[in-house]
Amino acid sequence: MPFLSNAFQDVNTRVSYRSVIPVSATNDFILQELYKMKTMQTRVFVVHISSSLASRFFLKVKEAEMMSEGYAWIVTSGLMDLFYSLDSHVVESMQGVVGVKPLIPTSRRLRSTTRKWKRKFLEDNPSISSQAEMSLYGLWAYDTLWALAMAAEKVGIREPSTSGSKFAFNSTNMFATEISQTGPKLLGAILGTTFQGLGGIFRLVNGQLEMSSFQVLNVVGKELKEVGIWEPRTQNSGEEYVNRISFSGEKLKNITWPGESKNVPKGWEFPVSGKKLKVGVPARAGFTQFVKVERDPQTNGFKISGYYIDLFDSVMANLHQGAVRYEYVPFETNGDSSAVSYDALLYEVFDGTYDAAVGDITITANRSQFVDFTLPIEEGGVKRTQKIQYENPNDEWFFLKPLTKELWLTVIALFILTGVALWILEHRFNRAFRGPPSEHVGLIFYIPFMSLVFAHRERIVSNLARVVVVVWVFVVLILSSTYTASLSARLTAWKLQKADTDVNVLIRNGDYVGCREGSFIVQYLKDLGFDESKIRTYNDPADVDDALSRGSERGGITALFSRTPYTNLFLSKYCDKYMKVGSPFLTEGFAFVSTIVSSID
Repeated sequence: MPFLSNAFQDVNTRVSYRSVIPVSATNDFILQELYKMKTMQTRVFVVHISSSLASRFFLKVKEAEMMSEGYAWIVTSGLMDLFYSLDSHVVESMQGVVGVKPLIPTSRRLRSTTRKWKRKFLEDNPSISSQAEMSLYGLWAYDTLWALAMAAEKVGIREPSTSGSKFAFNSTNMFATEISQTGPKLLGAILGTTFQGLGGIFRLVNGQLEMSSFQVLNVVGKELKEVGIWEPRTQNSGEEYVNRISFSGEKLKNITWPGESKNVPKGWEFPVSGKKLKVGVPARAGFTQFVKVERDPQTNGFKISGYYIDLFDSVMANLHQGAVRYEYVPFETNGDSSAVSYDALLYEVFDGTYDAAVGDITITANRSQFVDFTLPIEEGGVKRTQKIQYENPNDEWFFLKPLTKELWLTVIALFILTGVALWILEHRFNRAFRGPPSEHVGLIFYIPFMSLVFAHRERIVSNLARVVVVVWVFVVLILSSTYTASLSARLTAWKLQKADTDVNVLIRNGDYVGCREGSFIVQYLKDLGFDESKIRTYNDPADVDDALSRGSERGGITALFSRTPYTNLFLSKYCDKYMKVGSPFLTEGFAFVSTIVSSID
């Protein structure tokens, strides 16, 4: 049993209780132990007892109504191997039991030997059921005698191999037994003997029979139904070879559990007499739509409601095994209902003050180290919200906004380049392009500008210059159309200013940012590079609205960082004032919380 307990611990399974039942125990003692285990939460039991005690034990299990749906009974190989020697009433009380025993490979020799043994056994015991089978211990004993005989032949014992001068003396024994001189040789021969026996390959490793494969068996009716096979696989780990048990096949076959149930037992249950679960709830959540805690003035108790509360109630009501009693307990940080530290709430779950926690609780790697989260019940992500900024139509430079600065510079450069090109191509052939330098500069700026309305008086005589003018006029027509359309749109409807999506801009500018008080986002913003003095926390959405409206310059904040559900709910109320900015930061979602527990009896 200590080895079995250690093996359970290796797979993170805790043995919550051990029941020691003496072979001489009375039926009342067995019932008392069973009733004690029935009041516990665990519904998985491993039984390691002799066949004689099992004959009484399982009858009492059925009498205690513990061989019903929701229970799981697992027996070890010692009992499972002697299954067919049990009384029919005992077998009837073991319906749904799962057990293991070493796998015996079938062979012609095994069938022949078993048939002869069974015939002889029934002749000597006519009252025994015809289902009697040769036990595993019988097969091992048979193979052991064969190994001894083979070793003796190998050593070659032909005459008495004892020495009269050596005796093994025992004061309690009236006879003196001589010591065999070939004993060490015989022992060495046995340890080196390997052959295919009735029980499989006979090979001794460190003096023990080599590990064999195991059958996983299910008691169904009067038979044992094979539902799977576990086999040892040798893996090379550095210089050593390590035996590891692994499952052969994708999954176990369908098991019939106690109570003829096909549903896999969940392994635990809160009995009616068990304690009531204490479920911690943040007294002050981000939005009352998610969790709302109110004090009833009549009863002075708490009234707890909200979306996540309804969801948790629905889950608990649909558990397939019995009702679980629980109660919600509001959690406050240092007695202050206006502030809640979610990390402190989860530590209370870990410490055992609460059995679980429900609310807008985010899954984080640090929290997962000491509490267990369910699957996410809400999408994850942290989003950034900022005030909507519109362009001012009364700006004196508003007429320049339809085109970008880069496009304006390109137009000016093209304007000058066109004038220079026309002067170079025309001044050698056209008298109008000749004169003092001041007139040349004037023509460079005058001709491109007047060509916009075809009002220039100078005649173009060079074909190349005419091509330049045509290209310039074509470009001007496109630009003027684009400018007119953009300006008309800006004068008709205000345009949003493009917000900078880089969070580093907020850090460099020293802007104040906000988040929920008690949230993990405070530490998250610090990790992004924000100074702690630039982070402001809020509890009420109305306070966030006021802070964003005032901005950093007037004691508010420039941006709000909040979970995706908060952001969506906040913008559903203030969508005309604020907007999402940039891509969301990837995080896990919301989940329910419980302590990390895995136990077995």
